[in-house]
Amino acid sequence: MKLYHSPASPFVRKVMVLLHEAGATDRVELIPAAVSPLKTDAMPIGGNPLAKIPALETDDGTAIHDSRVITRYLDDTLKAGLYPPAPRLWDTLTLEATADGMTEAAVLIRYEFHVRPEGSRSHDWAEGQWHKIDRALTAVESRWMGRLSGPLDMGQIALACGLGYLDFRHPERDWRKGRPKLTDWERDFANRPSMQATKPPQ
Repeated sequence: MKLYHSPASPFVRKVMVLLHEAGATDRVELIPAAVSPLKTDAMPIGGNPLAKIPALETDDGTAIHDSRVITRYLDDTLKAGLYPPAPRLWDTLTLEATADGMTEAAVLIRYEFHVRPEGSRSHDWAEGQWHKIDRALTAVESRWMGRLSGPLDMGQIALACGLGYLDFRHPERDWRKGRPKLTDWERDFANRPSMQATKPPQ
């Protein structure tokens, strides 16, 4: 299999953490693909017509894109067990969707201030994205902590990768403030070998 990849992408990191947890990093060849909204030619467009990473080319040449689709495919193919059976599955998917939405908002803030020309940037729009992140973090702190202490699943991995991205790209926002339980959980989870092996470049 081939994975179109950038080590700075939190969505690529999700996939890589799954591969490490499954002991299957040798099953995937990493193909560098540093794409952005203004640079969409770093990967074959057939890999993902949206020109986003990650994108996975399977052994039979099929192209799969969107991190949640890729992780479901790899989990099934590798028998990783990171998507539990229903009814627990619905909590896993909801937490993963919450984490991915939070992370997407963080990526959009990054693009707003590092891709758009200075005169076109909107601080109000960026703050609107941050409010999404803030609400998601508050929801996790108040609702999901019991779930985070359960068996490892993709909801936890997606959340940890999203929090890592906030530290990587938005440290000044201090997402930990007022969230002691989530802070403690993230500190412990970040020490997993799979997380250490996939830390973004500084």
